[in-house]
Amino acid sequence: MDTLRADHLGCYGYHRNTSPNLDALAGQSVLCEQHITPAIPTHPAFATLGSGQYSITHGIVAHGGRIPLKNTVPWLPALLQKAGYTTCAIDNLAPWHHGFGRGYEYYINPASRRALGINCDSRDINSRAIPWLEQNREEPFFLFIHYWDPHTPYMPPRAYRRLFYDAEKDPCDPGNTSLQKLERHPLGKIWRENWLNTLVRGKTVTDADYVEALYDAEIRYCDEAIGQIIETLDRLGLSERSFLAVTSDHGEMMYRHGIFFDHHGLYEGNLHVPLLLRHPALAPRRVRQLTAHVDLAPTILDFCGVQAPGEMEGFSLAPLMAGESDAPLRDFVVCQECTWQMKWGLRTLNHKFILARQPDFYGTPLRELYDLREDPREFHNLAGQEPERARQCEAILEEWVAEKMRARGLTRDPLLTHGLTLGREWQRRRPRKHPS
Repeated sequence: MDTLRADHLGCYGYHRNTSPNLDALAGQSVLCEQHITPAIPTHPAFATLGSGQYSITHGIVAHGGRIPLKNTVPWLPALLQKAGYTTCAIDNLAPWHHGFGRGYEYYINPASRRALGINCDSRDINSRAIPWLEQNREEPFFLFIHYWDPHTPYMPPRAYRRLFYDAEKDPCDPGNTSLQKLERHPLGKIWRENWLNTLVRGKTVTDADYVEALYDAEIRYCDEAIGQIIETLDRLGLSERSFLAVTSDHGEMMYRHGIFFDHHGLYEGNLHVPLLLRHPALAPRRVRQLTAHVDLAPTILDFCGVQAPGEMEGFSLAPLMAGESDAPLRDFVVCQECTWQMKWGLRTLNHKFILARQPDFYGTPLRELYDLREDPREFHNLAGQEPERARQCEAILEEWVAEKMRARGLTRDPLLTHGLTLGREWQRRRPRKHPS
């Protein structure tokens, strides 16, 4: 489910009933509590999911970048196809990015019927996925389903739009100023004119909580589609012999840190995503260790009896899932963005350190340190108060980057070499001096 942050699901502690089907699935699954995406947004995240490699290794560091996914990069569907699996994607990434379609015998793109691909409805996806499952249930198969519903613009069906918004409140209250800074967002003016102001005809939406409620409604709508897939697996007898994984490429920032309804920056709202793994031989449990997107491909290959290539950098989660080991897989996950912001991040179980390679148009500090136990929303930057911890985190991060660069024969940070993509034109139009 694209653009799904973990903390907006009931099984991850959310107070709204956004995910009844995923919550029920969580009761049958291994749930990874601290699952992190090492690269955002969509293109680098999916390249990592499919390759089991960090972005600095597979080379896709930005969304809409100029570098294709090389054939030498290990690719999950291609490996499974070679192992005898019938492979299918119900998705629209391959037409955007060369290399994402490799290894799929069937590539079904319902979004091609839409003027804007991200508006492809989960019901459109299921209208292709469910018949495919029915027709191919006798074969060993790998099916990848990509839902877009929670992505901006949040436009759930009308019956869902007030599902999580107080009926007594007015989303267009002129006294509400929570969307006052929306125009500072690169797409803010376009969103107000072409999205938000179309939701309530003749009025201007002013309440950011209303927009967040729309995001939650999109999750609920998509959750029902996932429920239909689970029902289909049950009806066809596939649940008893299938490995099912549910995750997201990245999360979403609501309206904190000045980031309105988008996935800019390396804050938890973007990096902490769900991972539910169900296998008929495994008992439900919760994994508290740090896991990451690089682990998913090796894990799937492990359960399918296929040897993971040595070039994959992630770990199989099978021992954790089976309860055979509680040993941490890693001490930290390194994360990066090079689409709207150019930043590296170091995520441990309890802390986050963010290092900018260049200033961003939000004017955020170049170095940020957060205690995630005391400050889960990352409002209090401790880089100045805890300089020694910040220095230690920075040293670990820089050494990790340097080591990966040496392994690839790189002499320059790939973020600097590549440059921003979606943020580049915005920076040229609206330069912003970074605060001292």
